[in-house]
Amino acid sequence: MKVSIIGAGNVGATLGMRIIENDTADVVLLDIAKNMAIGKSFDLLDAASIIGHERYIKSTDDYKDIKESDIVVVTAGVPRKPGMTREELVSINARIVKGACVKIKSYAPQAIVIMVTNPLDALTYLAYKVTGFERRRVFGMAGLLDASRFVNLIAHELKVPRSSIETCILGSHGDTMVPVISKTRVGGKDITKVLPKDKLDLIVKRTRDRGAEIVSLLGSGSAYYSPSAAVFKMIGAILKDSGDVLVVSANLEGEYGLEDISIGVPCKIGKAGIEKIIELDLAPDEKSAFKKSAQAIKDSVKSL
Repeated sequence: MKVSIIGAGNVGATLGMRIIENDTADVVLLDIAKNMAIGKSFDLLDAASIIGHERYIKSTDDYKDIKESDIVVVTAGVPRKPGMTREELVSINARIVKGACVKIKSYAPQAIVIMVTNPLDALTYLAYKVTGFERRRVFGMAGLLDASRFVNLIAHELKVPRSSIETCILGSHGDTMVPVISKTRVGGKDITKVLPKDKLDLIVKRTRDRGAEIVSLLGSGSAYYSPSAAVFKMIGAILKDSGDVLVVSANLEGEYGLEDISIGVPCKIGKAGIEKIIELDLAPDEKSAFKKSAQAIKDSVKSL
C-alpha cells in the first residue's frame, strides 16, 4: 500500500510517522520545501530500527512520485495564526489546494483523496470539483477530530473514562459545528442527565473554539497531534476495509435535504472510500443548527 502526503508541515510529517511506525503503508512526503521534507524523512527513518519497522518514507517535490498511490492526503496550506478564523484562510489555501488537486488528477487518478487543509469543508468541495473524482473518493477530516475534542472535555469535567462517552459532531469543521447532544451518552446515560445545561453549553463552546485555543497557546502553527490521529484513523478504515462509521466531510446529493455541498456527516468507510452516507434522526434544534452550518459553508465556497 502507498500513501502520499501533500505537505510536510507538522500535520503531514506527524501523519507520516504514524503510518510508517504502525506498519500501515509506505509513504511519499511531498512539499515544495524539498529540503524540509528530506530532513523530516531522514529523521523518521533514523528511528526505524529503534521502533522496529521496515517501512519507507520518501521525500520529494515532484508530483510524479505520487503515482499509483492508494490514498493521497492533502495537508498543504498556510496554518492559522492567532486570531485568524479558518474562513480567513480560504483565499490563500484555495490556490494551493487547487494546484495540488490538478496534479493528483494527473498522477494518481485512482486514489482516494483525504482533505485536511482549512477551511476544511470549502476546500473539500473544491477538491471534489477540481479532481472530478467520484464523491466516494474525495472527503475531508472533520467531525472525527471535533468529536474527540468534545469527548476529552466532557471526560475531564465529569472525571470519567473517555471510552465511556458516545457522541458525534456534524456540520462544518468550524465555528458552526453541531454537537449532536440528543445522541450523546455518558456510561449509557443521556448527557443532559449527568451534566447541567450551563456546563454543557460551556463545553460545547470550548469544543468549537478548541482549534483557535490551541493556535493561541502555540503562538505559531496549529494543532497537529490530534488532526494527524484523526486522518490515521480514516486511513486505517480504508486500508483495512473496516466499514467503520466516521464523521467526514462528504459531498451530499440530497442527503439531509442538501445538495452540492461538502459537510460533516456520518459515513461508512471502507476500501472504496465512502460506502454509505448515514442520515441521523436529529432533534429540531439540531436540524436548524445543521442548516445554519451548511449555509456558512456555502458562503465560504462563494468566496473561492
